[in-house]
Order: sequence, then C-alpha cells, then structure tokens
Amino acid sequence: MAFKSDIEIAREANKKPIQQIGDALNIPGEHLLPYGHDKAKISQAFIDSVQERPDGKLILVTAINPTPAGEGKTTTTVGLGDGLNHIGKKAMICIREASLGPNFGMKGGAAGGGKAQVVPMEEMNLHFTGDFHAITSAHSLLSAMIDNHIYWGNEAQIDQRRVTWRRVVDMNDRSLRQITSSLGGVSNGFPREDGFDITVASEVMAILCLAKNLKDLEERLGNMIVAYRRDKSPVFCRDIKAEGAMTVLLKDAMQPNLVQTLENNPAFVHGGPFANIAHGCNSVIATTTALKLADYVVTEAGFGADLGAEKFMDIKCRKAGLKPDAVVIVATVRAMKMNGGVAKADLGTENVAAVKAGCPNLGRHIENMKKFGVPAVVGINHFVTDTDAEVQAVMDYCAELGVEAILNKHWELGGEGITETAKKVVELCESGAANYAPLYADELSLAEKIETVCKEIYRADSVVMDGKILNQLKEWEGQGYGNLPVCMAKTQYSFSTDPTQRGAPTGFDIPVREVRLSAGAGFIVVVCGEIMTMPGLPRVPAAESIRLNDEGLIEGLF
Repeated sequence: MAFKSDIEIAREANKKPIQQIGDALNIPGEHLLPYGHDKAKISQAFIDSVQERPDGKLILVTAINPTPAGEGKTTTTVGLGDGLNHIGKKAMICIREASLGPNFGMKGGAAGGGKAQVVPMEEMNLHFTGDFHAITSAHSLLSAMIDNHIYWGNEAQIDQRRVTWRRVVDMNDRSLRQITSSLGGVSNGFPREDGFDITVASEVMAILCLAKNLKDLEERLGNMIVAYRRDKSPVFCRDIKAEGAMTVLLKDAMQPNLVQTLENNPAFVHGGPFANIAHGCNSVIATTTALKLADYVVTEAGFGADLGAEKFMDIKCRKAGLKPDAVVIVATVRAMKMNGGVAKADLGTENVAAVKAGCPNLGRHIENMKKFGVPAVVGINHFVTDTDAEVQAVMDYCAELGVEAILNKHWELGGEGITETAKKVVELCESGAANYAPLYADELSLAEKIETVCKEIYRADSVVMDGKILNQLKEWEGQGYGNLPVCMAKTQYSFSTDPTQRGAPTGFDIPVREVRLSAGAGFIVVVCGEIMTMPGLPRVPAAESIRLNDEGLIEGLF
C-alpha cells in the first residue's frame, strides 16, 4: 500500500487564516503580527497582559534513544495535541523550529509527519519567520565587534589566545570547525585560531529560549563571556558594548510564532537549540504563554529522554519555574528491534525475541523519568509492519514496570488515532500525582552535578575528568557560577558516549573532553566523548533530492 509523503499531505491541508487560529485563543487582532496568511507572531504586550491567568497542565513528550528506524517524537507531540482537542479539551502544542543543517543533511524536518503535522510544513522547515537568521546575525555581530575591538587598540585587554566566542552558521559544514581568521595583512586584523558552530549551538539561541522578555534577553546577552585576559579574568559581551545592538536584531525573533496543525489546532513553534549540544527545548516564553492560553500544553524535548528530557527537567523547568504534570515516552516496535540487534533492512520481519531484547532501553528511560517525580505513559508509535505479538511484548514489558503502554495511530489517523493516550494523559494530569523535582540541587558542586547526571541517568560507572577540567570547574565556582545547572553535550544514540552501544549498556565510563561556561544562558556545557558542535553532511545529503518541480513546488523535504 502506497502512502503519501509528508509534504504531499501537508500540501493538501485545509488551513484556516491565522487570524482564526488567534481568535480561538482570544488573541486580539492588534496583537497578532501576521507573516503571510498562515503564520504570525504574538506581541510582547499581549504576552505581558496574560501573566496573571492560571496555568494549564504541562505535558512533556520525550522518547527512547533515536535509531535510524525513526521514533516519531514530534509526530506524537502534534498528534497528542490534536488528540486532546479531539476529546474536547482546549489544548495547544509548543515545539522547536527546524535548523537548516539537518534539513539538508540526514535528520530531516521538524514539523511532525503523516496526519500529525504542523503547517505550513515547507516554510517551517526552511526560513520560516527568520528567527534563526536573526540569531545568526546577532551572534555574527558580536563576533565582528570582538575582532574590531582588538583591531582598534584592545581596550578590554583581550588575550587573543583566549577568545572563546566562536562564529556560527545554520548549516552542516565540517570544514569550518577549526579555521584561522584575519589572514591577509595588517588591514585585516590579527590572525588567530577560530571556528564555527552550528547556529542551534549558539549561546544566543539558548538565551533566546530561556529569556522571559527583552530586558531579560539584553541582560543575559551582556553576561556572556566572550574571552579572557592574560590574568584569566573574563571579558563579557557588555565590555564590548554589543548587547544593545544584538537585542535590536533579536526583538522580533523573541516573539513566539503561531501556526496550526493539520486539524487546525494552535501551535507555538519557537526557538530550536539541539539537545545533544544544547538544552533541546523550545522557548520559555512560548511555553509559559501557551500555559496561560490553553488548559493543556504539549511540548517536546529533543532526542532521547537521557538528553532532552533531563535538560527539560534540570534546566528549563528549573530556570522558568515550570512544573510538568505528565510525561509521554515515545517508543516504536522497530526501534526496540534495532536495540535488540536487528539490522534496519530486517525490521519488517516479525521478531518478538528482538523486541524483548531491546526493551531495556525503554525501561531505563521509564526509570529515569520516575526520578523527576512526574507520572509517565508510554506511547507506541504504530508502523504498518508492527505485528500484534510485537506490540503486546512492549505493553507487557511496560506493565512489569508499572507503566501503561498505549498503541497510537496518529500518523495514519491524526488526533482520532491517539485518543486513548490523550485520555490517559488527562487522567495523569488531573490525578495530582506529579511531584516534580530536579535531579540535583543547586548547591552541589559542578563536578558533583556532572557525576549525578552521568551515574543516575546514563548509568556510567565513573566520570573521567582530568585536573585541568576540575580546576576550571573550581575556578567558575569561585567566580560565583557554582549554582548553575549542567548541560551535557553527548551523542544522542546511546546512554554511553559510544553511538554504537544501543540498548541499556553498562560497564562504561563517561569521558569529559571539555567544559564551557555559558554565563548568559545560565549553565555549564559539558562536552563528552566525540560530540561535534558543528555537524557534517552525510555521504548522500538530503539536499541532493530537494528541488523545485515544474509547478514551482518544493520536492524532497521530509
């Protein structure tokens, strides 16, 4: 049976004018700032006006470790939002914007799939409302001003060997990971080592997604450390006097983007830090605003629960004062089989034994979510090749752990196909069972926080940090940064730092290669193993198949 592609389904959407979507949320027309007919930004004045309203219930959608088989976390997030509306609840979703890098690389888009998508799909996966361009521009302005400051006398006494502010571009480009800048003679400045990260790894992105308003944004930007002096004292963005102009570039990007699902339900799509190299959650301003506008808000955290959900709980919720009411852990039969040792080419053949062998990966994520005090349900994202026996094996495994697993068919049927999970989520939210608490206290040392995540969430035997890294952490504690949470930068494919170790590996260590202070965002980035903050393109990038057809329509996006 041939199924339509995501882009074909999205193109057939019966979209409502964005003003009607705003009307459903009681957003006055003057506070809806349209970008065309099907997307709009929400004004800060309106956001400020709803702050005294009570909050709705917050639901986090997370997943097992991603596999090439695909899990469908965003698809489930969108589907659950539609499912909640389908059973008569006032619900909306909050997801991240898509980076151009993975769109043209191998991961694909971030608008959901099948009958559970956010539209306009093409715009959302490409330039959208220009937020990522604004972030790239603001980041690049600071880069230019740092080198310009050095060129014109270096009043801040920056040690050129200790410039920590790298450049960014929203594209997978491995050749830019390490560069030498300012070559070409006296008029071009002082040559130094430099490099590029992808835009979604920028601290500016993290700050935009954690800031409460423009004033908070500007203050956080000013607090970013861009370099050190010879005496190792920090040089801040405010010392370069860049934070004001950066805020100007970001003033529109700070406003959440309102779009709709295929079933015309409201969705905020705003911000987009990666979860393997950043904190992996949509913006605080979008989530907190949605909680004032809807009774149920469904959001997601990137990659597996060991990365995205841990950062959602330990960074975003801690910083924003959020208290999630329920968690949905997405799993697939196909992914269980891959974790059980089955090759991707053989996933279409029934193999109950492999499903059972792969379930411990799911089990570990279930156990981890319990540590945050939030009740969970497992959502099995249905594929047509799944057999009843394989699905039952997952359900039985979850039942042994005291968690219900429900089969969802939202990809095929939209909101109607996930109503059972929607009802269970409502039950969990209304039960009052949630007693959210972060994994570690602010008062722990930075090294203890790193060890807590590595041992409690990843199940590592030990954490390997050399003297240089430990001394750096102690220096930051002495400078007043010891109360910050840690943001682990690690492969998304495994609990370990070895992406080939699927399932629930044991008997491994976590090597910490580097630590970075994101003083503006308010966390310590801990780089583990061979993780890259600038991805590369695969041998056959998706870009090779993306084009305009004879009718001027985009083909190849997925």
